[in-house]
Amino acid sequence: MTKYKEIIGVDIQTVTTDPTEVTGQVWYNESEGELKTLNQFVGNAWATGGSLNTGRDYLSTANLGTQTAAMAFGGSAPPVTGATEQYNGSSWTEVNDLNSGRAYAAGGGTQTSAIISGGYTTTLVANVETWDGSSWTETTDLNTGRYNSNGCGASATSQLVFGGTSSNPPVTRTGATELWNGSSWTEKNDLNTVRYTLGAAGIATDALAFGGEPNPPAPTNTGATEAWNGTNWYEVNDLNTSRGDIGSAGQTGSNALGFAGFGGGPVGTLARTETWNGAVWTEVNDLNIKELVLMEQVQILLV
Repeated sequence: MTKYKEIIGVDIQTVTTDPTEVTGQVWYNESEGELKTLNQFVGNAWATGGSLNTGRDYLSTANLGTQTAAMAFGGSAPPVTGATEQYNGSSWTEVNDLNSGRAYAAGGGTQTSAIISGGYTTTLVANVETWDGSSWTETTDLNTGRYNSNGCGASATSQLVFGGTSSNPPVTRTGATELWNGSSWTEKNDLNTVRYTLGAAGIATDALAFGGEPNPPAPTNTGATEAWNGTNWYEVNDLNTSRGDIGSAGQTGSNALGFAGFGGGPVGTLARTETWNGAVWTEVNDLNIKELVLMEQVQILLV
């Protein structure tokens, strides 16, 4: 295997404060205990696409959708809705609604094979529905009903759901993780950092969880990032900007995008965007408009 020094000519430097420039553009911040990289992002940018037919927040998506084949469902218009729409790269088309409208639910899958789990109506729910490309079907409930969780999966028969809150107000965050095999849910090892309104990327065997809001009296938002190897969650490098209600995308646990959200203390919104390369988060071009992305995973194919 080619080593970093063989490519760059020097070892990764150890520093106590972040430099503005460093040979190789990668360094280890000894004071913070993190491996970091200098932003070298150029070229790519956000562009405005077609608007949803039903304006809403707190909606869910098929997390493995792409820029030309995305799917959004549920949310609050208000009130909560079961509206389901598909995107073809330029416009959204209404298709069959969810059987049970809800907001703050975990989505997963693709435009032709999707899943929605949990959520909130006037109370938290555990019910799960799968999409076969034309309609939604109710299936086995989660073991732990919850909302403000997140999830990822390759299809309607494979989803990982984690985090959220499993109590009605006043809320208590959870790190509970469950795996769906197409017929039943199995409880797996919890997140290390209990939280809700977190971001997610990947599939049920290779996932990433990041950001969110932990239980008080912890700080309002966290940048904590954890990787899932199919059995356990393990801590990796944090987001550069801690935030909750973070938008997210990514088809593997080593290739993710985190954007917008709620950060900078108890109030404020962010346009900031970061990419994950499997080791570190790098700040890239901001969203065109600062906005609060509430449990919405905008569909982007990362290449």
